[in-house]
Amino acid sequence: MQAFRSVAALYERARPGYPPEAVEFLRARLGLAPGRVVADVAAGTGKLTRELVGSGARVIAVEPLPEMRAVLAELGTSAEVFEGTAESLPLEDASVDAVTVAQAFHWFEAAAATAELGRVLRPGGGLALVWNIRDLEDPVQRDLNALLAPYRGDARSEHEQPWREDVDASPLFGLGELHSFPWVVPYTREDLAGRIASVSFVAGLEEGVREELLERVRALADGAGEPFPFRYRTDVYLFPRSRDQAAGRRG
Repeated sequence: MQAFRSVAALYERARPGYPPEAVEFLRARLGLAPGRVVADVAAGTGKLTRELVGSGARVIAVEPLPEMRAVLAELGTSAEVFEGTAESLPLEDASVDAVTVAQAFHWFEAAAATAELGRVLRPGGGLALVWNIRDLEDPVQRDLNALLAPYRGDARSEHEQPWREDVDASPLFGLGELHSFPWVVPYTREDLAGRIASVSFVAGLEEGVREELLERVRALADGAGEPFPFRYRTDVYLFPRSRDQAAGRRG
């Protein structure tokens, strides 16, 4: 996750936000409204944070990287912004009604993060894990995935769910449910190159290797016309907080 330090501004510029349908679903299912409190954990540059502010709820953004927090601050938000990690949150026990985590839970130490998120949630609250997933059913996406595969190494992927076993097994949360929202973002060749340059393992490559890879990424869009459709699917996993709060408190 430290690779994102060098690409915070690019991350904000090149990464998509979230479709309105997914945002409205989150607001409704988490009961976000004036008088409620939601923590957006690993908030990054605030792409989801800003959408949550529109609900009227009190929004707390927690982000470990100062570069990401700086971009969030530059863009302006009424959210309260704190330094912290999912495994050690700067929040009191049972202090929030909802927690959101967008594009990040696959980076966490799942067992520790699950316990900590359960600690700060009030009984009956909700945890929402959100990902924009590149739709690998699309030919451009499949070709792109094949191109990136040799560079990935052991980088964690949102297409995998190594966290699911820990969350499902936790007594702090009830049975999860998945809701998906397919959508399309219009991209140019340069948009596509920027999007891939913001990927953690691409950002960590030596400059010459990275530029050669990005030129090959641009070539994937040759002949597609501009803008061309870049297909995503926003997956929202919802987990209710158990009513037994005592199990989540620090000993």
